[in-house]
Amino acid sequence: MTTPHEHHLTVTRTARYYTLGVPQRSVWIVAHGYGELAADFAARFAPVDDGTRLIVAPEALSRFYHAAPSASSVPPSAGTVGASWMTREDRQSEIADQIGYLDAVHEAIFARVPRDSVRLTVLGFSQGVATVCRWLTRSRTRVDRLVCWAGVIPDDSLAVLKTLPLTVVSGSRDIFAPPERVAQAEAQLAGANVPYRRLGFAGGHRLDDDVLRALAAEETPEQRVGI
Repeated sequence: MTTPHEHHLTVTRTARYYTLGVPQRSVWIVAHGYGELAADFAARFAPVDDGTRLIVAPEALSRFYHAAPSASSVPPSAGTVGASWMTREDRQSEIADQIGYLDAVHEAIFARVPRDSVRLTVLGFSQGVATVCRWLTRSRTRVDRLVCWAGVIPDDSLAVLKTLPLTVVSGSRDIFAPPERVAQAEAQLAGANVPYRRLGFAGGHRLDDDVLRALAAEETPEQRVGI
C-alpha cells in the first residue's frame, strides 16, 4: 500500500477588508482575533474615528461556522460565521499566504494614500498578534508603530521588534492572558532585549475604548520611524 504524497498549488482567490474613517493624519492596519469578522472588528475602532484616521481591517482567509445552538435538528450552517488566520495544518503555506495578502492590502491602501503623509500603526488583537508580527518580520513594509493586544508574539519575530516602537496591551480579567502568561511574555521580550511599554485596563479579552483613545492621542508626525 502506498502513502499519499503532499503537493502545493498557488491559486487566486478573493479576500475581503473593511475600512473606517479617512486618512488625514494616520492609517491603522488592524488584524482581528480568532473567530471574528473584519466588519465587526473595524466597528470597534469607532472611538478613534475622529476624521483624521483610516482604519483598515483585513479579514482572515479561512472562514467557518461557529457552533450552532445545541439542538440536534439545527445544522452547523445555522451558527454565526467567524474567520481564522491559520491553524497548525500546512502552517508555513498559510503564513506565506498571509504575508502576501497583507502586503497586497498595504499596497492597495497606499496606492491612493501618500505614504509619507501619514503615520502607519499596525495593531494585532489575539490571534492577529502573531499574524502581524510574522508579516512585519518577513515583509519590507515600513511601519511607525506596532501594538500587540492580548496575543502571543512569535519567537521568530523578536529581532525585528527591536527596530520599531512596540506597545503591549492586556486586560486585567483576560482569561486568555492571565498574569502568569503576561509575565512570561514580558520575560520573553526582556530576554531578547526588545524595548516595549505595557498598557493595561480593567477588562477581559477585548478592545478597550480608553486605551484606543490613548493610542490615538499619541500620534504625532515627529514619531515616524521606519523598518
